[in-house]
Amino acid sequence: MIANPITMSDKESPDDDNGVILETRKKTQRPPLYKVLLLNDDYTPMEFVVHVLERFFGMNHAQSFELMLTVHKKGLAVVGVFSFEVAETKVAQVMDFARRHQHPLQCTMEKE
Repeated sequence: MIANPITMSDKESPDDDNGVILETRKKTQRPPLYKVLLLNDDYTPMEFVVHVLERFFGMNHAQSFELMLTVHKKGLAVVGVFSFEVAETKVAQVMDFARRHQHPLQCTMEKE
């Protein structure tokens, strides 16, 4: 019986490996952003909402007043867009502040 001859193309040659490792770089993606929303209610005073917007979202009085009117008329408004951690912190701060002042103001977040 005659054995099949093994040619150089049938097995790996040490010369085929040049020692270079090719790696594809993953593209860095921006983290997803989250919208922080204020919801209207019939009990929280408008002045309190204006104060919250100035204190926690760095708005001036005119900006805060306009956004408060939007919340009042439309039922809700986006008050900022942040990374998850920042949005979560803002929501917690607003909710805690409202509770401490005995207001039912609601603040939530959703993915943009």
